[in-house]
Amino acid sequence: MPPALFDSVLDLIVRTSTDLPPDVRAAMREAGSKEAPGTRSAQALTIIAQNIDLAANGEGAICQDTGMPTFEIKTPVGVSQIAIKKVIRDAVAEATRRGKLRPNSVDSITGENSGDNLGPGTPILHFAQWDRDDEIEIRLILKGGGCENMNAQYSLPTELAHLGRADRTLEGVRKCILHAIWQAQGKGCAPGAVGVAIGGDRTSGYTEAKQQLFRTLDDVNPDERLAALEAEVMRTVNTLGVGTMGFGGAVSLIGCKVGALNRLPASFFVSVAYDCWAFRRLGIILDASSGAITKWLYRDPTSPIIPMIDQAGFQRTGREVALTTPLDEAAIRSLKVGDVVLVSGRMFTGRDAVHAHLVKHDPPVDLRGAALYHCGPVVRKDGDTWSVTAAGPTTSIREEPYQADIIRRYGVRAVIGKGGMGARTLAALEELGAVYLNAVGGAAQFYARAIEGVDGVSLMEFGTPEAMWHLRVKDFPAIVTMDAHGNSLHKDLEQSSGAELAKLA
Repeated sequence: MPPALFDSVLDLIVRTSTDLPPDVRAAMREAGSKEAPGTRSAQALTIIAQNIDLAANGEGAICQDTGMPTFEIKTPVGVSQIAIKKVIRDAVAEATRRGKLRPNSVDSITGENSGDNLGPGTPILHFAQWDRDDEIEIRLILKGGGCENMNAQYSLPTELAHLGRADRTLEGVRKCILHAIWQAQGKGCAPGAVGVAIGGDRTSGYTEAKQQLFRTLDDVNPDERLAALEAEVMRTVNTLGVGTMGFGGAVSLIGCKVGALNRLPASFFVSVAYDCWAFRRLGIILDASSGAITKWLYRDPTSPIIPMIDQAGFQRTGREVALTTPLDEAAIRSLKVGDVVLVSGRMFTGRDAVHAHLVKHDPPVDLRGAALYHCGPVVRKDGDTWSVTAAGPTTSIREEPYQADIIRRYGVRAVIGKGGMGARTLAALEELGAVYLNAVGGAAQFYARAIEGVDGVSLMEFGTPEAMWHLRVKDFPAIVTMDAHGNSLHKDLEQSSGAELAKLA
């Protein structure tokens, strides 16, 4: 086995997790230039830009959800793919141990976390042979669960909300792409990028859609028909007004890449792989004999990284509302949609496993007046002390079946997450005097710096991402997007962007 292969793969994993490629940086920089200063989207993009710089400078995970590692490997004939697979798995486990990857591999039946990102189907490895005798190519994409849940697959012909019938034509494909982007709203951490596959079967379509995300955002499709489709989507999609994190704004998408596969006569699938702004994708070319990196793909390590911002990032306006936990009802009912708050005091994390637990069992802590943060942080333990190295919000809509009951039963006053929640939660907020606060998805380094310490942890049997962490925070910024008066920015934006979507039919 090439002696440098392990170190090369480990370097690829670390760089992919912590340093966005130049084409994505450029697209996000352009997105920031298109939003009016002082708007919600402009504020969010400033936080995102600061987070990108913090991650690269500190070699920390850009987003705490480091996703399902997907490797695309090309090897010369005669090279042992079995040996390469073992080295990649070892490197994934080591990157997890170092906190560059969050433990994300969970037994689908028991819910048990393997703790090292290894298990059946994890990581994903796709091998192919090529005719280069002296080189190995390895590409890696880290695509988190929030945007993975926003993937979509359509079987044409079909009826689409606001767009009408989508037929088995490129026009029908265009409608499907627009519908998928509109449907993602802020749940997929917009502005995102989409890889699209026309045709294939249900399995190969999704695989090809993800393959399209390995293209650079600034390339041009060699198929003129697909190039025209990509350009048309990019020309029109940003009129939807979804904006960064679903806050409204001028940029909802930074890239659209489309491929096509042959299909069965009876089937016409359009598969859409949605990726978030934290578009983590890199690659390396290796010397086949030594395993040493001879070339980086997507980035030139000899070129200096241009910072995303030249100032301190998130700027206070003096209009922010300071909140200290435990929160009282009067303070919460005084808030309205659009207010920016700075939360200090004790905060508890709670994701899927915690919410399912709380509807059947009493909480391990007193949640009266609490702020419950939808977050699965990346944590590190030094001796007996825990620290948080990455801590952005997860997509909240997954907790919709539980959230209203938990607010009602335990007196939670603030729920923090991303992408908003549904009608049951909104009704509970109004009835009980609670509020939903939207943090900026993917900004894991930015929010980690608002955490002063870890005071404890409960329900550790669920694994570190799903445990309930007791965090001590200072001036944790978020935007009120669902208030205690029955107002929801997410509901309003879905309706207004749906009206704009209908204009593109």
